[in-house]
Amino acid sequence: MGRKRESGELIDLLGRYLRQETVDPLRASGRFLINGVLSALFAGLGLVLLAIGGLRGLQEVNFFAGWWSWLPYLMMAGALSCMTALVLSRIGGERGLDG
Repeated sequence: MGRKRESGELIDLLGRYLRQETVDPLRASGRFLINGVLSALFAGLGLVLLAIGGLRGLQEVNFFAGWWSWLPYLMMAGALSCMTALVLSRIGGERGLDG
């Protein structure tokens, strides 16, 4: 009778250990991933709306009438390129002293 109880406890212990080491970390990383994806989507949408608003505002300036009408597009493309370069330079997290 004692061995059966011990083997049942061992199976129970093994099940709890597997859940602790596999399922719980996957749940935590899933929440982290969902929050990251939603944050990226909302930040991207906000950046697009700001770029459209900035472009529209630049188009209203009378200096950019006629032949210069392409300049606001170039300015917004430059601004978005700078933002992209800034974001890409920040990807990768914190680095140690050696790199």
